[in-house]
Amino acid sequence: MIAAATRRGLGGSRILLSLAVLALAIALVFRSLAPTVPDMADDLPASIYDIAVKDIRGNDVKLSEYAGKVLLIVNVASQCGLTNSNYKELNVLYDKYRQKGLEILAFPCNQFASQEPGSNEDIQETVCTRFKAEFPIFDKQINVNGKDAAPLFKYLKSQKGGFLGDGIKWNFTKFLVDKDGKVVGRYAPTTSPLKIENDIQKLLDATT
Repeated sequence: MIAAATRRGLGGSRILLSLAVLALAIALVFRSLAPTVPDMADDLPASIYDIAVKDIRGNDVKLSEYAGKVLLIVNVASQCGLTNSNYKELNVLYDKYRQKGLEILAFPCNQFASQEPGSNEDIQETVCTRFKAEFPIFDKQINVNGKDAAPLFKYLKSQKGGFLGDGIKWNFTKFLVDKDGKVVGRYAPTTSPLKIENDIQKLLDATT
């Protein structure tokens, strides 16, 4: 009887030990798959307003110039299936809210299926002539993902991760930034700009 109890006790201990080992193994696997956040954070600015970019003419622009405004930051492309609808709706938003404090910042990017192949001059001609866009267009960004991604997009992704990982999935991913420079929203490429209108209105109406 004592021997049987002892065997049961030893069996229970082995089960607990096996579960503990399994839990440790799972934790180690997830840790190895997780991004090295501290290393990424070391390379990131404290605020979006600490970042400088170049406009499409090559002029330096400090994002601190947009402090106090609501920003909609978009990686754009001229030859994407989403191009026409996005530019059309971005124009609608800009016309409606620019006097109320909205700025749309468009960053051409050729990383997705090479759908922004032209030079800055080509892009500017397309945007101004074909789409009649009046919001600021910036220097063509070769990468928004990977180790060579533009600092602005590294920062945006660190503040608002996406579905199934932080990487930008396609052209026309949209980031919404409030008047204090906080990244408060991220929207998929297939989210039409007009679907973001209510969120933009709330930020414009908010007092800081």
